[in-house]
Amino acid sequence: MKDYWKETQSRMLNKKNILIAIIIVALAILIITIVYFSNASVMEWMDKNIFRKEVKQDNVNSIELKEDQHANIHAFNKYIGVLSRNKFNIYGSTGNEEKSLEVQISNPIFDSANRFLVIAEKKGKRLYLITDQDITWQAEVEGNIAQVHVNKNGYVAVVITDTSYKTVITMYNTEGKEIFKTFLSSKRTTDVCISNDNKHLAIAEVDTAGTIIQSNIKIISVEKASSEPTNSLENTYQGENDKLITNIEYQDKNKLICMYTDSIHMIENNKDNILMDHKNKKMLFQSIELTNHVIEIEEKASRFIYSRFHCKNHEHRQ
Repeated sequence: MKDYWKETQSRMLNKKNILIAIIIVALAILIITIVYFSNASVMEWMDKNIFRKEVKQDNVNSIELKEDQHANIHAFNKYIGVLSRNKFNIYGSTGNEEKSLEVQISNPIFDSANRFLVIAEKKGKRLYLITDQDITWQAEVEGNIAQVHVNKNGYVAVVITDTSYKTVITMYNTEGKEIFKTFLSSKRTTDVCISNDNKHLAIAEVDTAGTIIQSNIKIISVEKASSEPTNSLENTYQGENDKLITNIEYQDKNKLICMYTDSIHMIENNKDNILMDHKNKKMLFQSIELTNHVIEIEEKASRFIYSRFHCKNHEHRQ
């Protein structure tokens, strides 16, 4: 009888131990899962060292950077540029360094188009235009640089703040010659863009001085501005009240695409047309920096939440 009791008690203890072990394992898995999905660094470490998700092929070109190297990276044309410690190293498609340039910039902002790359010191005074692998010109401005833009022909527009004006916009030709300056006394500039034929400068500005946000787009004639700056304004397009403009982009045939927070417009032949209306939509992403296309990603709610990708070609419009 004692043997039977001991055997029964042993079985109960074994079942209890197994149950405790299962609970501990389940809790451990739950904790690991929570930590894995809530901490990006832990997820990266586990993916690499436990799940072995990182796969590296021997024939893939790569650029090695030192651990203590604070680098700013920008891809342009057929190159990859790495700016670190006032050196701008240019790498080709094979991953080999092809050129190293001396660039006195530590906190850069970039913009590129075609063969051209402009680098400027954010909230600083210095900027450079690089064509392929060489510095074409460099300049210093009065005030602090807030934004730069270069078109596919190498013409550059620089947005400057912290002067006696709210904003100053300076435009340079491809040789670095200053073409003109335009001054904005009260409005904030959100974006600038030069047309592909170098004939127009578009300025997106926002007036937040009143109770209602007012967005405007000004079109300036480069030819008139170079000789008569005060009479260079060709047109002004006023957005609806409380519409906030965030980005503008010239595309082919001088079509100016304008992105607001709730819609995308196209200005063509002095007409402002709506391409996409995002009112009452939950937008995840939108972009106008494409060739004759604009895109949007919209979240749609049904039994399952999903995202819808929409790309629109406006090239056929006249």
